[in-house]
Amino acid sequence: MTKILFLEDEPTILEVTLEYLQLENYDVKTATDGNMAIHLLKEESFDLAILDIMVPYISGLEILDYIHEKHPNMNTLMLTALGDEQTQIQAFNSYADDYIVKPFSPILLIKRIEAILRRKKKASPNVSGLSLNQEGYQVYYDGKDVGLTLTEYLIFETLYNRPSQVYTRDQLLNTVLSDNYYVSDRTIDVHIKNLRKKIPLNCIKTVIGVGYQYQEVL
Repeated sequence: MTKILFLEDEPTILEVTLEYLQLENYDVKTATDGNMAIHLLKEESFDLAILDIMVPYISGLEILDYIHEKHPNMNTLMLTALGDEQTQIQAFNSYADDYIVKPFSPILLIKRIEAILRRKKKASPNVSGLSLNQEGYQVYYDGKDVGLTLTEYLIFETLYNRPSQVYTRDQLLNTVLSDNYYVSDRTIDVHIKNLRKKIPLNCIKTVIGVGYQYQEVL
């Protein structure tokens, strides 16, 4: 059963939309403010989040950024009264899958959800071995998502795309972090350790005194 997080602070919209979602056999958890949404995201896993933007405490756009950072495999759909172009661009730049402006048709909302889930299913490969879904920031092994964070994915993709190159820690940091975000270069070691735990192949080689390199596993 598909599990959905629904963030909405207007009672009537929440009640009516929830009824439509449940009629389609979706397992729905609701939140009426941003703090509740963050709490649910920390406690449970979801396939999709439906996010209002103008909610108390933490906005839907901030929740969207949180999901992209902490749960990059989760799909997101914005459901909001804000129909201006700038807000929509901001949402899509933060990797929202769709954007619906209120007032809306609950039936069309259901169809949009179905379309998102179909795209996700098509993007999930059923092949053996290691594969990358670059649009979804996902790594699969034998058809199963190994569950990387966004930072872990970006590090692995960098190594994977150029297996002949050895990357220093500083090079990997510059690849995955913005200029105004400072961390120790040893942070890369932590991410590499997590990658080795999650990916069941010995495919990340340590080059002593230099850094890391992707190596093909036969």
